[in-house]
Amino acid sequence: MSKVYLVRHGECTDNKQHILNGHRESFLTALGRKQIKETGQKLADKKITAIFSSPLARTLESAKIIASLNDIEVVQIVPSLIERDFGFLTGHPTLDIKRLAKKVEIINGIEYFFSGEGVESFPKVYKRAQSFWKKLVTYNIKGNVVVVTHGDIGMMLKASAEGWDWQTGLHKAFWKNGEILEVKLKTKK
Repeated sequence: MSKVYLVRHGECTDNKQHILNGHRESFLTALGRKQIKETGQKLADKKITAIFSSPLARTLESAKIIASLNDIEVVQIVPSLIERDFGFLTGHPTLDIKRLAKKVEIINGIEYFFSGEGVESFPKVYKRAQSFWKKLVTYNIKGNVVVVTHGDIGMMLKASAEGWDWQTGLHKAFWKNGEILEVKLKTKK
């Protein structure tokens, strides 16, 4: 593998309505499809040979758009790329975070919550990201790879690939819908 490009899915209906989705299904909006088409075009000269995606509809649709613009026939679905589980906050408006969550921190203008019933911890998401990278390098892929995923897991993928801890990932790896984060995997020789 030469390079890995993380792509956050395009805007989905929950994003547009400021709803916390986590594992909840939500579909791309017209803006989301436009964002991903632009992303796919930016990746067109990057010699992409493989695309991996979270199983959720918003990421899978995003991955298929990118695949069609890059002559990739198969999108490989990877369950571990699913978004962080938001637990009891799933389906709630983002305005409910401060009211319902006990531990909240604002980072890069985003309210992150760290506890609550069913909420997946960032350290657990970080370990999931590390496991994904370990498995990916065993595939011995020739060329560049696109990984289409979500905001929180994407930040943990970036952090673990760069050798940062999960807290640094929250501060340094923020990205918007349709954005690309290039990662350089730190592999042990």
